[in-house]
Amino acid sequence: MSSNKPTPAAGRSAADRPAASGRQRAATVGTDEKRERILAVAARLFFERGYAETTIEQIARELGVTKPYVYYYFRDKLELFETVSWRPTVASLSAMDFDASDPRPAHLKLAEGIERLIRVTLTHHPAATLPYREMQVYSPAYIEAYHRLADRFYERMSALLEQARNEGMAEFGDTRLTALAAASIPGFAYTWYHPDGRLPREEVVAELTRIALRAMGLRTRKSSRPAYPA
Repeated sequence: MSSNKPTPAAGRSAADRPAASGRQRAATVGTDEKRERILAVAARLFFERGYAETTIEQIARELGVTKPYVYYYFRDKLELFETVSWRPTVASLSAMDFDASDPRPAHLKLAEGIERLIRVTLTHHPAATLPYREMQVYSPAYIEAYHRLADRFYERMSALLEQARNEGMAEFGDTRLTALAAASIPGFAYTWYHPDGRLPREEVVAELTRIALRAMGLRTRKSSRPAYPA
C-alpha cells in the first residue's frame, strides 16, 4: 500500500485497519477481541439488511450489549461501516502487488494475483461484498482512497497482461477491458456464494480462478501464433 494515499475518513490511520475514533484510546488484547466481535456482527447485519436498515441498536442487541458499548469503539454507524469494509478492500486491491525483485514471468504473477483476489473476496465474505453493493454510502474521503487503490490495482494488472501477451503467454483484445472483466468475476459472488454451500470455499476459489484465467487468455505454454495488436 502506498504511504501517501488518503485515509478512509478524517483522523483515521493509513494502516490496513483504520483506527476508530470512539472513546477507546489504547488497544489491548481484550479490547481488540471485543472490537473484532463488533465488526463481525456488524458485517453480517449490513450484508443481510443493508446500511440504511441496520442500526447501532440492532448491532448492540445482537451482541448482547448496550449502544454505548459500541460507541466506545466507533464514533457512529458510518465509521463502523467503513471500518468493516476497509480491511477486505485493501487486501483485494493489493492482490496484484509483487516485489520488484520477483523474477517470475508475468503470466505466473497474474495467475497468483487473480487467485489472491478471489480468495480474499470469499474469505472476507460478507464484509468484502459491501463496496459492490453500497458504494454511495461511503464518505468522499473513503471513496477517494478506494479509487486510488483501485486505479493502482488495474494499472498493475494491465501492465502484467501486456507483458504476458508480449511474451506469448496471453491472448486477448483490449487490455483494460480484459482486466476489468477478469477482476469482476468474484465481485458479484455475493449474489450466490454461501460459506456453507455445496462446494467448499477452496473449490470455489479454484474454479473461479480457472474461469478468470480463461477470461484473460492465459496459457501454460508459449503460443506460436501472433498476439492481438496492442
